[in-house]
Amino acid sequence: MATRRRVGNPPSNSTTANAHTTSGQGAVAVDPDDLKRDIDKYDDDLGDSKGPKLTLMEEILLLGLKDREGYTSFWNDCISSGLRGCMLIELSLRKRVSLEAMGARRRSLSMRKIVCQDSTPTGDVILDEALRFIKEMSPGLPVQSWIELLSGETWNPLNLGYQIRNVRERLAKNMVDKGILTTEKQNFFLFDMTTHPLVDTSSKQKLMKKVQEAVLSRWVNESNRMDKRTLALILLGHSSDVLENAFASLSDDDYDLAMKHVRELVEADPDVEVQKSGSDHMIWAVAAAFLK
Repeated sequence: MATRRRVGNPPSNSTTANAHTTSGQGAVAVDPDDLKRDIDKYDDDLGDSKGPKLTLMEEILLLGLKDREGYTSFWNDCISSGLRGCMLIELSLRKRVSLEAMGARRRSLSMRKIVCQDSTPTGDVILDEALRFIKEMSPGLPVQSWIELLSGETWNPLNLGYQIRNVRERLAKNMVDKGILTTEKQNFFLFDMTTHPLVDTSSKQKLMKKVQEAVLSRWVNESNRMDKRTLALILLGHSSDVLENAFASLSDDDYDLAMKHVRELVEADPDVEVQKSGSDHMIWAVAAAFLK
């Protein structure tokens, strides 16, 4: 019988100008009408599937939550920074932020800064908080720096104001409002803790099925041909150390094949992947910050 193992150890936790109004270096020119159409189309696509709409952050947390206990593993020290990476990708998918244009001296994903495309609120409190920080930061910062700031991993006390706090609890409450989780109090000897057990099992099963199909029956062998949200879910699920939870129900053969395909994605060179037609630069920039 095959031994189940991780693809690799997720790494430990180790620009802004408004493109419409600012002529700063590296700004991205965007037609306002095209931008609005893209935003409307993305918001529509997000609501096409039956059931509650979930952000990428909520999907990652849902994969990591223990169904009955209602909390993530105490040993998982990767999910916090992973959720911050999700914020950047989600804002990019909603056309609020992007990477600055590639230049002669800033060709590497790790060096390109994040710029604000559109400061229109998304309606999600956590995303809008991150968007406000990115818009206000001058000069801008690359992806790795933003993940650290939003996580509160900084030695500069002046930068602590950029930390987005209580993210897991706030995301869990969002899913309580959507009917996916519930709220309970559990006693852990020395303290009481609020937990959020799963009540809508179909939502999590649907999420797990989506991940499984992406690396099995619907595997396309080229990252640029994959659905962008699903690609981000797989890459950030691995970086957050929650991806294997989606494969728990697979047979040993399917598990080995799924992990083989996951390994192909996480071992790819992000700077090479973004050269492919249709590739999403923000997704691979966030992946590069974790897979380095």
